[in-house]
Amino acid sequence: MSIKDTAQAWIDEHIGELLDWHTHIWELAEPAWREFDSQAWYVRRLREEGFEVEDGSGGMPTAFSARWSNGPGPRLLTYAEYDAVPGNSQAATTHEEPRGELSRFAPGHTDPHSALGISTLAGLLATKHAMTTHGITGTLLYTGEPAEKMHGSKVVHGLRGYYDEADAIVSFHPFYMLPLCNTARWDTQCGAYYSKVYSFLCDEPETWQLSSADPHSPIPASHSAARAPGANLALTQMLTSSRSMLDSMLPATGGWSFTDAILTDGQATADNLPQRVARVQFSWRTPDIEMAEHVLAVLDRNATAAAMMAHCSVEERWVARSRPGRTNHVLAQALYDNLAEVGPPVYGFEAVALAQEVQRNLGVEVSEKPFLPETERLIEPQEAERQLREQMPAWQRNWTSDDYVEMSHYAPLVRFYVSRPALASAPGAGPYPGWVMNALGGMPELIAPTILTAGKTISGTFLDLFTSPDVLAQVKEEYESRIAEEPMPALLPADFAAPIDLPWPDYRVDRGSGRRCW
Repeated sequence: MSIKDTAQAWIDEHIGELLDWHTHIWELAEPAWREFDSQAWYVRRLREEGFEVEDGSGGMPTAFSARWSNGPGPRLLTYAEYDAVPGNSQAATTHEEPRGELSRFAPGHTDPHSALGISTLAGLLATKHAMTTHGITGTLLYTGEPAEKMHGSKVVHGLRGYYDEADAIVSFHPFYMLPLCNTARWDTQCGAYYSKVYSFLCDEPETWQLSSADPHSPIPASHSAARAPGANLALTQMLTSSRSMLDSMLPATGGWSFTDAILTDGQATADNLPQRVARVQFSWRTPDIEMAEHVLAVLDRNATAAAMMAHCSVEERWVARSRPGRTNHVLAQALYDNLAEVGPPVYGFEAVALAQEVQRNLGVEVSEKPFLPETERLIEPQEAERQLREQMPAWQRNWTSDDYVEMSHYAPLVRFYVSRPALASAPGAGPYPGWVMNALGGMPELIAPTILTAGKTISGTFLDLFTSPDVLAQVKEEYESRIAEEPMPALLPADFAAPIDLPWPDYRVDRGSGRRCW
């Protein structure tokens, strides 16, 4: 049996376990910076497989860094993600329903990162098995990356040197937009991503209007006195002013986005007192750093003005500040060759039946072939690039946003995609509701093709790099030349700490029953 056949056979033989593992992570569905059970599962699993694991790497409790070595040789890295998204609780069923007794606003896996992590773990363990069986030397590196939805951990791991020893990195994501389905990125990588939390603090409400103070009241701000506007006003002023200025922040073209979230500590009740704290997070995706910096300057000015209006001070906290990605043609071609050898995902009878049941429950015409045709087809990186460029202005170099970009500044990296189950739109019916893709991603019969294809592609690529020193030398030569042509220093200081202490959404566990509540 060849080296790659050995790895692929391991994945085929262990697909039942891999799907059980996937279901476990998918059901946990823990949101950003709060993936405690998911991370603990990975740490235990990797230690049982013989890896040395640093628990809580980079000062992040829900991150990890693992390594396994079979002697001198190349050092290759891939990673797991496992954060879910608040407001997307969905059971692995063919109708809309939250998981268990949770609120529908609890987190759920959307992309799904559960499949991302288990797919890369499958490739990692299959490679280890083949290396042991065939006596191949080298080192496997594997990192746990929390809070991907906020570009959380990779910027920190990068600044702390966790990627420095890697000779190459394989970055995987389940497909989420065409034409990037069953392919590798070529020239157009993801762009810049900035995310920042502005906290408005009303710590001196008594100094708002001294003339209204009642000398007979024991409370500086009595119910009858004029009171400071408070933190909520600052937040709403910041939110509305920034939203109303979007046209002045960025051009009308270029593929950018601007989102916000309100963090909820300190606002449990309404009382006749100034709100002491209010926090708003802004995140923006842009094709380049110059555009991202322009948005930042506007937001910083707005925050200062909003705080002054509401008699507050403002604290600023970075969540992420990511550079656009670097491409590597040699590595992308090497990976795609392996993907072509494995072939695209194939959805069997059981998967088709489940997809048809979803259509039936939605009152959509049931189709013989319910899946998006592209999910079962390969597209060469160069052709995907051509189609991608048709959608973009000629000046735009980068498109969308994902935090793998930070890793590409520390080692050669390839970004690839394998389809996750997605239904083709029925004629005249419009797009499916969001819960459909979330539900399909949790069904073992439907997610198995993603894990099989991605895992085998990763193991094949790793084994090629371990056994083909000339290819790896070309990968590194291209990486060094691109660094020299366009230096791009980190955007945050080396001692930047992840904002794990902010009041991010979380589960509450009942001490008596152990039940998780949102």
